[in-house]
Amino acid sequence: MGPPPVSRLINFLKRVRDAIDRRFRWVKNWCDRQLTRLGARSPVFASFYYAFFNRSFDREHRAVLAGRRAHDRSQERTEETSSVLRRGIHRLEKGILSKPRRDIFAVGYIRDTVDFYERAVQAQGNGSLVPDEELQWAHDVLEKYFAITGSHPRIDAQRERFEKLPTPSFETNGQPKRPYKRDLSTPPSVDYEDLLELSKRRRSVRWFRQEPVPRELIRKAVDVASMSPSACNRQPFQFRVFDDPELVDRVASLPAGTKGFHHNFPAIIVLVGELRNYYGERDRHLIYIDASLAAMGFVYAAESLGLSTCCINWPDIEEYEQEADKVLGLEPDQRPVMFMAVGYPDPDGMVAYSQKKPNRQICTFNET
Repeated sequence: MGPPPVSRLINFLKRVRDAIDRRFRWVKNWCDRQLTRLGARSPVFASFYYAFFNRSFDREHRAVLAGRRAHDRSQERTEETSSVLRRGIHRLEKGILSKPRRDIFAVGYIRDTVDFYERAVQAQGNGSLVPDEELQWAHDVLEKYFAITGSHPRIDAQRERFEKLPTPSFETNGQPKRPYKRDLSTPPSVDYEDLLELSKRRRSVRWFRQEPVPRELIRKAVDVASMSPSACNRQPFQFRVFDDPELVDRVASLPAGTKGFHHNFPAIIVLVGELRNYYGERDRHLIYIDASLAAMGFVYAAESLGLSTCCINWPDIEEYEQEADKVLGLEPDQRPVMFMAVGYPDPDGMVAYSQKKPNRQICTFNET
């Protein structure tokens, strides 16, 4: 005796539904492949595809525009001049150290640079976001610039403005913060073999001793990270450190790649990029480049201090981004770049061998 008529009907309807679903997915995938081919051939079709058929870049679009807006607002507020001032001063530095050095340079942006420097001087001690170390650097570079440049109406006007401004008050070690010649008479204190051994010792560690990580060690590692290269010295990132157990557990569960081992993290760091440091779309990738350079400096420094780390991928998945926004309190222009677990390694914990690509596979010379 077969199943009752109602059951047969339900099973039949399920088979029809599944067949329709399979057909729909096939049509959808076929359309996607065709549109992908068109988009790969033309920027116009690519924009059309991501505007109407795939919304994966919506968050990035908004973040870039929010960054531009925040950048514009920073130029209107007396206390928020840091990223613009840093870029202008670094551009002056590159002109000062050029070989051969031109007698007249920076005509197009010297006024803006002095504008923001003046605002930073006026805001010193009154809630300014420009730290004293940065203000001294700006002062010393501008002082050198005006001392070496020749006469030009635009430069002369800004030179006069600069000389009338009060010299900011800050502690100094007697070393001017401006371009200088490095002492190359002695080799570095760390030789190549030491660095190579450190790089081999460094492994992604997932199992840690259950003891607090001294904040002073984290600060030391961040000091090394802060010396990493950064486009126009803007350093568009923050190291957000979490060492409260409850917060560590909540933050460490945000990336999908930590399941099964994040419960034993003593501390976790979220490297957050800030698009507010840039005025245009062309620089939108720099938060990832500069933050990643800094992350590697942090990782090596931590290893030298007896700590271990695990860099954790952050996928661009909208539901993850929304949860990170909520947990971390991110602004629209702030994007998580990387998560890093840090702590004392468990001596009984194993690490992956992770065979690296051979030199011949990743290094070429003059290959076109």
